[in-house]
Amino acid sequence: MGIMTIATKAAQQAWLPSGRSFTVDDLDKMPDDGNRYELIDGVLIVSPSPTSRHQTLVLELAVLLRAHCLDDLQVFIAPFDVRLSDDTDVQPDVMVVRRSDLTEKNLPVAPLLAVEILSPSTRSIDLHVKRERLRKAGCPSYWVIDPADGHLTGWDLDNAGQYVEVADLTAEQTWTATQPFEVTITPGDLLR
Repeated sequence: MGIMTIATKAAQQAWLPSGRSFTVDDLDKMPDDGNRYELIDGVLIVSPSPTSRHQTLVLELAVLLRAHCLDDLQVFIAPFDVRLSDDTDVQPDVMVVRRSDLTEKNLPVAPLLAVEILSPSTRSIDLHVKRERLRKAGCPSYWVIDPADGHLTGWDLDNAGQYVEVADLTAEQTWTATQPFEVTITPGDLLR
């Protein structure tokens, strides 16, 4: 380990909180080192750079969603902060938001649609922790896509505020989502 690496790590650790949960103020001090830093209920989540397959899915899905997006909505890709509280800041891989909800720095409310492309390092977090936190925040639709096989699962909020599965597709199946707008998707087409 070189001197610069040791010095950088020591400087990073000097401001890390001790004996308390992380906050968005701590998150704002994180280094720009190629990792994605997210915060869920005070717990720091660090993700490595994504794979090319992951990025292909993100780009193709964003293009598809943008082609069907309503004028008052906008499609974003990570990194862009969804700052839900002082201890929660997430960055969905793809999201659809109301233009009127945006600030210059972040989205201070839940998106209308949040999509995560699963990876080995974040799979469990995306399927459970992040999904649950976005549900609590009132995110109307949440999808996950597995880049290994193109499997897509989607959930929409019901009237009781619970996620109900609305899609469970293999790569070659087609589904027409109705939220936040109508769009037809065949997950395997996003991988080509």
